[in-house]
Amino acid sequence: MNESKKFMALESLSAKILLSATILAICLSNSPLRNYYNDLFHTSILGHKFNLLFFINDGLMTIFFLVVGLEIKYEMVRGTLNTWSKAALPGIGAIGGMIIPAVIYALINYHDSIMLRGWAIPTATDIAFSLAVLSLLKSRISPALKIFLTALAIFDDLAAIIIIAIFYTNQISLTFLLMVFICLFILLCFNKRGITKITPYLIVGCALWSCLLKAGIHPTLAGVSVALMLPVQNREKTNYPLQKLQHSLHPWVALGILPLFAFANAGVSLLTLGLENLQITLILGVLFGLFLGKQLGIFSICWLAVKLGIATLPEKINWRELYAVGIICGVGFTISLFIGSLAFNDMAENYLDSIKLGVLFGSLLSGIIGYCYCLCITNNKNQRQT
Repeated sequence: MNESKKFMALESLSAKILLSATILAICLSNSPLRNYYNDLFHTSILGHKFNLLFFINDGLMTIFFLVVGLEIKYEMVRGTLNTWSKAALPGIGAIGGMIIPAVIYALINYHDSIMLRGWAIPTATDIAFSLAVLSLLKSRISPALKIFLTALAIFDDLAAIIIIAIFYTNQISLTFLLMVFICLFILLCFNKRGITKITPYLIVGCALWSCLLKAGIHPTLAGVSVALMLPVQNREKTNYPLQKLQHSLHPWVALGILPLFAFANAGVSLLTLGLENLQITLILGVLFGLFLGKQLGIFSICWLAVKLGIATLPEKINWRELYAVGIICGVGFTISLFIGSLAFNDMAENYLDSIKLGVLFGSLLSGIIGYCYCLCITNNKNQRQT
């Protein structure tokens, strides 16, 4: 099995475990065990801020962003995004898939400055779930479509990282910000000197994580920073530290960290949540941003880029298949929930519950409609061939 097939198989399995963890979280939140479920993640361990939820969202998710950063760098240096012709259309599509959902969300919530904090929630794509939807179709779809979706999701992850870094930071401490830059400089020196051992990067990465937390910047960005500083290969081109670390961490993230994140964050109690407590415009902004914004944004800007000659439509992919990818990219889930928790972390629980409902319904609708549309396309194609 080649690397691409291994990656697809792992992401497909991850999606199944993610879905199971989500269902379990919702079931526990609506059962007599709901108080135990909430106490498990919110009971303080080392003070008010440090609980199991903090450990997952700020600690383990740093490893997730480390793997995301490794994937982005490898694909841009040696993989499917290493030339303009390969990267242009998915990169442009990711921009449209970020702007239009944000605009839709803002139009629905323009009247409330607090609600506008969540404008970035529907801009994200969950690579595991979106690839899992395509994998259900097995050999009916072109492998080129999976490659295009993967590339688009990678750019989408990069955009999410930039959004978190710029818009979701607390009040900045200049002292610790200086220490952040010192850590980054040390990592850069490691890279320039051709150090390929992973341990020094991880040690400085831990220090960087702590400095980011103290500086008021979300510490998960430490993972991305370490990933971007790691060399892809040594000078003799015999050792590939970046790819080695990516392959060793990817199963842990896909099968462990992401399902644990979903289990900790997806639980919403429908028993105690009345209509009067829901933030309806927040739910609608996230839902329509994911389901309508993604497909309209990705397809329209890709169509415009091809017509203007800025990019070309990949071989073996037609416009209907590209539109299907746009629908499926509305499966936001993991990163959408993560951004939502950052945007409304100091608000009442009903805000977070509303985010969860919007993300769950928007992602579910995008996945089901996207799958059905892909199925119709492939069935029509097979009928024409016979």
